[in-house]
Amino acid sequence: MQTSTVKPPKVYVAVKADFREDGTMLPREIQWEDGEIFKIDRIKHICQAAALKAGGQGDRYTIITQGHETFLFFERSAELTGNNIGRWFVERR
Repeated sequence: MQTSTVKPPKVYVAVKADFREDGTMLPREIQWEDGEIFKIDRIKHICQAAALKAGGQGDRYTIITQGHETFLFFERSAELTGNNIGRWFVERR
């Protein structure tokens, strides 16, 4: 009997980001779950929004990578102390 593996719709990813002097966080590249790295060509928009497919919410970055528009979310940690301020995720297609 063959079993199908259902992957979760929310994919946590490693992100390299820059910070402007005003504190704005700007993602520059994403490392996908298989290790492949995608350079972010452009950030079109940043806003607070819900992840409708995957659930959750956070800072939604509308980005262009390899000619495709997608959303990258920064989910802030509820914990106000420590080094973990949040995690990045994308919605699986």
